Amino acid sequence: MSSLAVSRLAVEDSGPLPSASVTEAVAALARKELAPLAAAIDAGEVYPAELMRRLGELGAWSTHVPKDGVADLRAAIQSIGAIGEVCGATAFMAWCQNTLVWYAANSGNRKLVERLADDFATGKVLGGTGLSNPMKSFFGIEKLKLKGRKVEGGYVVRGVLPWVSNLGPDHFFGTIFEREDEPGSLVMFLADCADPSITLQPCKPFLAMDGTGTYGVQFRDVFVPDDLILADPAGPFVKKIRAGFILLQAGMALGLIKDCINIMDEVERPLGHVNRYLPQQPVHFRDLAAELEAETMALAQDPFNTEEAYWRKVIDLRLRAGDASVAAAHAAMLHCGARGYLKSHRAQRRLREAYFVAIVTPATKQLRKMLADA
Repeated sequence: MSSLAVSRLAVEDSGPLPSASVTEAVAALARKELAPLAAAIDAGEVYPAELMRRLGELGAWSTHVPKDGVADLRAAIQSIGAIGEVCGATAFMAWCQNTLVWYAANSGNRKLVERLADDFATGKVLGGTGLSNPMKSFFGIEKLKLKGRKVEGGYVVRGVLPWVSNLGPDHFFGTIFEREDEPGSLVMFLADCADPSITLQPCKPFLAMDGTGTYGVQFRDVFVPDDLILADPAGPFVKKIRAGFILLQAGMALGLIKDCINIMDEVERPLGHVNRYLPQQPVHFRDLAAELEAETMALAQDPFNTEEAYWRKVIDLRLRAGDASVAAAHAAMLHCGARGYLKSHRAQRRLREAYFVAIVTPATKQLRKMLADA
């Protein structure tokens, strides 16, 4: 069974997919225009801002916007997956953009929603998420790196975030600070990278995905007006958006796994006579991808579910998706043999991207801790 057939089966099992035409348009654009850029994005030679905006024009960043208090993440995850079949770095940026939209669309701040929500959802304004440090802090792994104090009309924020992605000088991202004047009180806000008190510091080269607009971000007494406050206090808001934050990451894993299956299929004719002795075959990953996708699509229809059993399912799914990504990429490398070891072959890029899926927040070790603590 082809990976496309697997995808269709998983979707049919969960009911009709909203905005399927958006996913198809995203997939077509990815194959035609993203594929030639994938290696350059991986190497850090290109940050595909214009492509990200074009994807927004197709509707890639708006299918999961809640309507009448109900949200469905399936089409957004499928679109991220379609991008991920071509380029893991761009799938990660797609997750960043969709997460930014998710924050703004769920905020109770009317002025913020009216000013920015549509621009984020259409791709007119790009950006990301700075919740890696806060997410770790919630589970006792790190301390919050941003501090803020109340002033007239907003807050003043200081501190440094080491890695925030899908950024540029005209971008926004969502993150959290702790109030210095009320220790333990958390506020979630949008940071405007155009603010002169915010500095984007280039990071040292990564193992992969260097074209993702990733920077260290320094806040030097940045004034954050009330119009950019996503939630105050942040706690109830984070609980509302946390499942969506994690489920949207599944698109990165699903797309990568499908292309690893494609890679194994591509070398079947010349190398199948010896690859059949390898313990992991494409059929195993087709079955695994179908299982993971079906589970993802079912959970993605109810991202505001507050039951603890649902939350555990989301964490467990994300953990297995990361493990499966590494396993599929490892198998693809072994199936390719020496040809996959060439810098020009995408099998080794997929392996490096797979490790990112496993370590991006919440990473494999954090997910295991979360399950143990739940």
